[in-house]
Amino acid sequence: MRRCRGPVNRRQFMQVGGLALGGLALPQLLQAKEASGTLKQRKSVIFLFQHGGASQLETYDLKPDAPLAYRSCFSPISTTVPGMDLCEHLPLHAKIADKFSLVRSMHHDVDIHSDGGITVLTGKRPEKLDPTSQSKSDHPCLGAVASHVLGTNETFMPPYVSIPSKIYMIRPAYLGVKHSPFAAGNPAAPSYKPPHLSLPQGMSREELRHRGELVAKLDKLRNDIDSNQNLQGTEEFRDLALQMLTSPQTARAFDLTQESDQTHAAYGRHDWGQACLLARRLAEAGTVVTTIYLNVPKNEAKYTNWDDHILNAGQPGHFAEYMERRLPYMDQAVSALVEDIHERGLDEEIMVVAVGEFGRTPKLRTNSSGTGRDHWAKAYSAFISGGGLKMGQVVGATNSKAEYPIEAPYTPQDLLATIYRHLGINWEQNLIDHSGRPVPILPSGRPIAELI
Repeated sequence: MRRCRGPVNRRQFMQVGGLALGGLALPQLLQAKEASGTLKQRKSVIFLFQHGGASQLETYDLKPDAPLAYRSCFSPISTTVPGMDLCEHLPLHAKIADKFSLVRSMHHDVDIHSDGGITVLTGKRPEKLDPTSQSKSDHPCLGAVASHVLGTNETFMPPYVSIPSKIYMIRPAYLGVKHSPFAAGNPAAPSYKPPHLSLPQGMSREELRHRGELVAKLDKLRNDIDSNQNLQGTEEFRDLALQMLTSPQTARAFDLTQESDQTHAAYGRHDWGQACLLARRLAEAGTVVTTIYLNVPKNEAKYTNWDDHILNAGQPGHFAEYMERRLPYMDQAVSALVEDIHERGLDEEIMVVAVGEFGRTPKLRTNSSGTGRDHWAKAYSAFISGGGLKMGQVVGATNSKAEYPIEAPYTPQDLLATIYRHLGINWEQNLIDHSGRPVPILPSGRPIAELI
């Protein structure tokens, strides 16, 4: 039996996250479309990716009446929405249940981290699966597609941002590297500054406008052009790279010192809380897609990610102990984000989605090293808030053991179609791959009807 290597750990993730060029980075090389001529609030999505695969039974679909070997390790609590019970470690969620909806009937058939993530984030199941979880997407992800179709606005905000860095298994593929995400870094770091918007020490923004070195640095990328021409169009977006570096609007959007101590505290002074706070600021300023790598809330051994099988991250014991430490951070960050968006009257414009690449096995597994749940793509849950959708409801249902959907089954393609609809992108339109062939943004899928 091939052992699960698990998601990329924090150190590895940061190593692969961005390709820095001194004060610049590859994710800055974004689409250089004409400005739209309007500063109207853009539709946007904040996508919290629970890498590793969050257990549906310990979050949003508890099954307290199931046999002991299946039921949740936690007790359910009631919410402001009758019938929408949640995990006891999500009390802040429970208070705002009228401001989000749950889809409990998500499913697909890929139980591998990288390929499952590719399926969820691109809507295209890999033709050949990689059990080592090292695969990379052959098709562009949600953020790259949004960058390609919608481009930038007059503030020159990057249309696609990833916090703290890009998700390792996805790439812009045939859309070209200019549609890679801007890697924002960790906003919870002391004296945070977005690393790829920082100017070289001693250089003013005005001086940068006249520095030919910028062009020289960007030209170095030509040495890395691959056989698929993923770096094509470098000249096309040089100007935008400069405009982003010199734009006061962009600088303000990333400046978390603009927020009060009270707001920082409400979101939580940890990786997830500050990531959500930054994501809200970016969405307000014009970023279309912000992905948050919701891995661990703090970089300490006692905090593991969502891959809650036995010996996750090499840590022995019962997975519920690790989830009990982890869930309050998600509860605080996500509930603060949702409340903030609603209080600012932005719930029509901003959609928040939280989901992993799959769920966990309904039946617990136990051995001498501990207790856990393995990979399970046949049933999992998705959290959705805002986007002008119908909130305060549970969509779909699984059977008595949370093994598979029995009501209103939905796929990753359906969830992506719902997001594309919100952003004003026709998910049935074609993109053109490297060979010149048309490829639909989604091969299948329809918006989730109960939410519309």
